[in-house]
Amino acid sequence: MDAYGALLATHQGAARRLAAALAGSGDADEVAQDAFVKAWYGLAGFRREAPFRPWLLRIVANEARNRRRAAGRRAGHELRFAADRAAAPGEAAPSPEAAVLVTETRRSVAAALAGLPDGVRDVVACRHLLGMTEEETAAVLGVPRGTVKSRTSRGLRRLARLLEAEVHG
Repeated sequence: MDAYGALLATHQGAARRLAAALAGSGDADEVAQDAFVKAWYGLAGFRREAPFRPWLLRIVANEARNRRRAAGRRAGHELRFAADRAAAPGEAAPSPEAAVLVTETRRSVAAALAGLPDGVRDVVACRHLLGMTEEETAAVLGVPRGTVKSRTSRGLRRLARLLEAEVHG
């Protein structure tokens, strides 16, 4: 139990960010918790020679997709990047203007990301919000590496178009 708890503590941030990216921040904690419970019950199926992180995050991704499908939601996803982007100790706090700009940029990116098709959004979130490799993303989402490459390319192009349209619209 202690070892499993230590593994979860190590990976809970990534699990929550993935859940937020795939299911929305309002459901992220619940999705991550449900995935941790499913991982506990599925621990006997874990191959000891395999890395733990992709195995756990695949469970999180599946749980998030199941939740998203069940709820029928496609819009309104908010991503919380503040914890990952917090200023380092000793650095000056950003000006109020900079804080507003960062918040508006995050909202714009979150809205554009929510406008992507599910499979494309999932890949872009894994690759660029969580910083996963192509191999990790493929393992987590259960798709071939080539699919990760093509969806990343398509997703980033479409994301750029959506953001450009917002700037000029």
